[in-house]
Amino acid sequence: MTVTAATAPTSKTFKKLQAGLRSRVGKAIHDYNMIQAGDKIMVCLSGGKDSYTLLDLLLSLQRNAPVEFELFAVNLDQKQPGFPTHILPEYLTQLGVPFRIVEQDTYSVVKRVIPEGKTMCGLCSRLRRGALYRVAAEEGVTKIALGHHRDDIVETFFLNLFHGGGMKAMPPKLLTDDHRHIVIRPLAYCVEKEIARYARQRQFPIIPCQLCGSQDNLQRVQIKQMLAQWERDSPGRGDAIFRGLQHVIPSHLADREQFDFGGLEALRAIAQSQAASEASEALPWEL
Repeated sequence: MTVTAATAPTSKTFKKLQAGLRSRVGKAIHDYNMIQAGDKIMVCLSGGKDSYTLLDLLLSLQRNAPVEFELFAVNLDQKQPGFPTHILPEYLTQLGVPFRIVEQDTYSVVKRVIPEGKTMCGLCSRLRRGALYRVAAEEGVTKIALGHHRDDIVETFFLNLFHGGGMKAMPPKLLTDDHRHIVIRPLAYCVEKEIARYARQRQFPIIPCQLCGSQDNLQRVQIKQMLAQWERDSPGRGDAIFRGLQHVIPSHLADREQFDFGGLEALRAIAQSQAASEASEALPWEL
């Protein structure tokens, strides 16, 4: 089967959807200063709806962006059985996007190490991340763009809260621990259901993940179902949770490394001293 890059639909409904997604991606890029002039951005393309949409919207924004930047697509062929190796090269060639296909048999490693029935995503993502970081260094890219959206970020927050004992998610922009790479998530303000609609209308040649896609006991699946029920019960709750991640108040949590609870008495004494000093210096008619 020959794969061709689909032309964009022309309906008003699609144009409104596209404009909304473009606007949110542009806002995320601006808010978090994701892209600078001269950046070479490595778009990690898995063959799923999210990464196709990411590449599509970045290509669209690139034509009218206030700064010039370069896009470079990378796919990691993890040697999953039945993986259609021709689809992405044909699609990217049609688009005229420079790309590289990286072959690394992470599939066999994950299947060998993870017992049957256990969650594979953790090890798979670590192996995949290591391979992508290596390619980023080899290709001299300045940013690594991933297709995680708002729902991924919120789900990750609850996964870490419920199962990891920590309050963290996926930041829209991240400096890796070794300080070598900057990871950006331009879809951070986009919701999954709109991305799914966009991908269907654009008719991207989706490649399903055969490694973990059939695991119905994933903790992330359970979190996703919980959040979907919350959204049905209280529309807009997902947006509210994401806004909460943008407005963190360390003094109202319990992390002693993020806030100096032990120094509150000293702060109170300083504030009281300043207040007394200001009162003594005030003119009579100000008292």
